Amino acid sequence: METVVAFFQDGGAFMYPIGLVLVFGLAISLERIFSLGTLRSRNDKFWREVLPRMQQGQLKQAHSLSQESKSEVARIIDYGLERLKTATRLEEVEMALEEGLMEVLPQLEKRTQYVATLANIATLLGLLGTIIGLIAAFSAVANADPADKANLLSASISTAMNTTAFGLMAAIPLLLFYAYLQSRAQDIGSSLEMIVVKFVNMLPSVDKLTQQKAQAQSQGPAKAKRPAASPTEAGNGSN
Repeated sequence: METVVAFFQDGGAFMYPIGLVLVFGLAISLERIFSLGTLRSRNDKFWREVLPRMQQGQLKQAHSLSQESKSEVARIIDYGLERLKTATRLEEVEMALEEGLMEVLPQLEKRTQYVATLANIATLLGLLGTIIGLIAAFSAVANADPADKANLLSASISTAMNTTAFGLMAAIPLLLFYAYLQSRAQDIGSSLEMIVVKFVNMLPSVDKLTQQKAQAQSQGPAKAKRPAASPTEAGNGSN
């Protein structure tokens, strides 16, 4: 612990902004990891609930679920089901789904770019601190005793390099977090695109099933209301 404190103190004033950048970067990274994990589980839960209803042609129940849910998949499905009410072609529903997908995808990478930016800032601050430290070191050595110049210069350079080391120590984990967040966002985006494809592929079968149910319901009452044959008609038929 004493070594860490001494390392931080010897680095000079630039160690503090680098530490602040590291804290901000870690906070954003952890927030995005938690948000993407919650988003993924919420999408999976909604899709498990709505998929059986879509397969059975229960469009009203599916639409009710999409309106009640706050998941990103629900927003996309809601676009498609809402457009399905007035659409005359399958392409119109596909366009509505793509519109919902275009609104959701940017939310997956929200604030993720800040992590990479903060990593670059940490590196640059470390280099800047080292350069300023070297300038101060050479200025001090110029007025020092010739016998002490070598020792003084080596100590000053060692202290100035601390900021570069700390800048890299802050940048490397932030870049790793950035790569991980990018991978998670791409995986979720690919799953959303796959759900859109499955939704579109189910529409013809859903439409056919709905038509069959409508025909069965319309034929059922007609058969029930058909009048029974009168005795005279029955007799004529037997003759």
